[in-house]
Amino acid sequence: MRNCTIVFILIGIFLISGCVQQGTKPDAIETEETAAGVIYEKLIDNIDFSSLVRGSINISSDSRHVVYVTQVDNKFSVVVDGNKGKTYGGIGIGSISFSLDGKRFAYSVHDGDKWFTVVDGKEEKRYDSISSPTFSPDGKRVAYVAIEGEKWFMVVDGKEEKQYDGIWVDTLPFSSDSKRVAYAAQLGNKWFMVVDGKEEKQYDLIGSPIFSPDSERITYAAQMGNERFVVVDGKEEKSYDDIYLDALTFSPDSNRIAYIANESGKWFIVVDGKEEKHYDSIGSGNPIFSSDSKRAAYVAIEGDRWFVVVDGIEEKQFYGTKGIPVFSPDSNRMAYDVQVDNKWFVVVDGKEEKQYDGFGAGTLTFSPDSNRVAYGAFKDNKQFVVVDGKEEKQYDNIETIIFSPDSNHLAYMAQIGNKQFVVIDGKEGKKYDGIFAKGGKGIIFDSPDSVHYIALDGSRLYLVEERIE
Repeated sequence: MRNCTIVFILIGIFLISGCVQQGTKPDAIETEETAAGVIYEKLIDNIDFSSLVRGSINISSDSRHVVYVTQVDNKFSVVVDGNKGKTYGGIGIGSISFSLDGKRFAYSVHDGDKWFTVVDGKEEKRYDSISSPTFSPDGKRVAYVAIEGEKWFMVVDGKEEKQYDGIWVDTLPFSSDSKRVAYAAQLGNKWFMVVDGKEEKQYDLIGSPIFSPDSERITYAAQMGNERFVVVDGKEEKSYDDIYLDALTFSPDSNRIAYIANESGKWFIVVDGKEEKHYDSIGSGNPIFSSDSKRAAYVAIEGDRWFVVVDGIEEKQFYGTKGIPVFSPDSNRMAYDVQVDNKWFVVVDGKEEKQYDGFGAGTLTFSPDSNRVAYGAFKDNKQFVVVDGKEEKQYDNIETIIFSPDSNHLAYMAQIGNKQFVVIDGKEGKKYDGIFAKGGKGIIFDSPDSVHYIALDGSRLYLVEERIE
């Protein structure tokens, strides 16, 4: 299934999911009128670019905190909201982990021939090697895998669990309610799941554990001999020639399970234990459940034809690639993107919209009330947002398209030349040297009439609040 190996490289680009600590720098509140509304700026930090590790600046998942790494004479420090941490000889790439609420942080450090985790500024026990630390969803617990000699073990809340010959290190071990822990472990040549400290049945190979949204159920893929199957709540389902190990998914209500399987060279979806129609291939990504858990959709491929299958019914077929379908919040509508020849277009409720030169991957979104649709498109080397079928102004780049909670406003990051700014309802805000808004994150609505984000102006980092007028 995969080799169980931990690899660390010293200092590089950090991938951040959250952050901590309020800065001790004095506030510098400024206001400015823009076409979109009123800007309020709070100074977070003033960066010394001479010591900044290139590519290390990133923001918390709540877009209120900034982290980066500094280097002076081959010594490295993590800086959070202007607060510089202890200096070390090495820090693991991508090891900085933050609680979702931004109140806690942890990262891995290399000192001499040992590794250790720093949690909330406090150093934990040293080991031969460790994985990146992970916080529970509620931010109260932290876990990581440690290696001492040839033994692997999970460290949860600072306590070492049973030692094994190997442990998968690439999945979140906590359940949604943060109370349960599960991980795949190895003894000899056998693999098994450890759930809440109890070892389950042993297999030749095993996949990563997946908790249900309500945290009550758990599923994973396993292999015994040449047969692969899914284990749900400790019970083995039907065996197949192959199973996509990373394509198991629970419905939002936790009552349904879907996965992708293969038998005799044909691929198909298994939903609630029942096989759907067999195809040459199934598109990348998990089967998608609607918000009410009643509908399931996926992309199927037969020959050179691509099409979405919803509740077992095939939609219109195209000769080209197709994106993952998106259900509306009320579960009544669906949209997806299609490529035919060199043109892209979006299909909403079965109707094809205008064709463009390109489509912004991952930008297709419904408003919270399910009545509006927006996405990013490309034409003549320019990018723009299409909302409710209407094209907005063209820019050099577009990132993070988001509706307000009441569905009345639409915001996104746009770029002209070297300047970036937030556009709200087609009106441009203040221009900065950089706005941290990538991959659908970074711009957050605090209310129906206000957003916040983090921006760079020269060497100054600001928490910016923009109130819509």
